Amino acid sequence: MARGELGDFLRSRREALRPSDVGIPSGGRRRTPGLRREEVALLANLSVDYYERLEQSRAGTPSETLLGALAGALRLSVEERDYLYRLAGYSAPNPGVDTGYVDPALMFLLDTLDTVPAQVVDDLTTMLAQNALSRALLGRWTDGDERSNNVVWRWFTDPASRELNAPQEHESLGRGYVADLRAAASRRGPDPKVERLVADLESASDEFARYWHEMRVTPLHSTRKLIVHPRAGNLDVQCDYVRAESTGQRLVIFRPQPGSHTADSFEFLRVLGDGGRRYVAD
Repeated sequence: MARGELGDFLRSRREALRPSDVGIPSGGRRRTPGLRREEVALLANLSVDYYERLEQSRAGTPSETLLGALAGALRLSVEERDYLYRLAGYSAPNPGVDTGYVDPALMFLLDTLDTVPAQVVDDLTTMLAQNALSRALLGRWTDGDERSNNVVWRWFTDPASRELNAPQEHESLGRGYVADLRAAASRRGPDPKVERLVADLESASDEFARYWHEMRVTPLHSTRKLIVHPRAGNLDVQCDYVRAESTGQRLVIFRPQPGSHTADSFEFLRVLGDGGRRYVAD
């Protein structure tokens, strides 16, 4: 394609967005439509100078990882994401490939949720995005590598990942994670990434191996949990999963149980904010 078309596409998508579309306060009237370049750069975790050079077609070819981050920052649809990759000279990502891309519909919902913890995970339970209350409740789960950000991996390999969950629920939660992983493996079909994850988990955890060989296949839809938080006390929640069919990613919402004090505790956590500690996954 003609030189400059990638920059034109990035600029057109940036100008089509409103700050509220990505959870940014508008701050009054703006001289030009859409997001500012520095806002896109912040959302994509890259420098403003580099993003400006991308729009001006002066930055060379961005990496696939960077394209995934830009697709998420600009809330591109799957078709728009694939078009962006092709403009840069790459093939469209295969389903299930980790590119840093987050489903735009789920990101929109995540941006609007500010009274309950919520996060986006992929079909293998790798954490992709969190809202502020999720970070306050669980700690930051998007700063590590693919394995350290994976819920199932940490549940079975890091005892600290269970600290917030009531001990009497550990067995049922573990079995639920494994049955969900088997369901994801079935949907994907032959996939080296899934095969490596399962093999490594079987090697690292006898508990995982035992549950895996039970061959239960049950996607997670809604799970009641008692979270024992060191600052907010006991939190009685229902974890609801909203799945995007186009990507298989899921929005996980921590819904307070009716009649409990959990909603008030969430407000307490919102005021406290994220202290930086990493607690436990969804």
